Amino acid sequence: MKTATIPLLRLSPAIRKDAEAVLEEGETLSGFVLDAVTRSIESRKARQEFIARGLASAANARTTGTYISAKGVLGKLRRRLAKAKKPAA
Repeated sequence: MKTATIPLLRLSPAIRKDAEAVLEEGETLSGFVLDAVTRSIESRKARQEFIARGLASAANARTTGTYISAKGVLGKLRRRLAKAKKPAA
């Protein structure tokens, strides 16, 4: 697969200076930007999937008439948290 370029990115001198200041050893500004774009894409995909699951769940609840109370959800989350905090045996 061929690679493609992203449109030129105009930065203020201050933003460029800040970006260059946080580069890790051997990292290029291009690599930093690529990493930022990749992470942003992953974050947005995860958010879109989360919203889609929530909407599907809401539609299912409306269709079936089966709802879970906030109290029930919080109780389950508290139990999971308590279990996760227990030291491994």
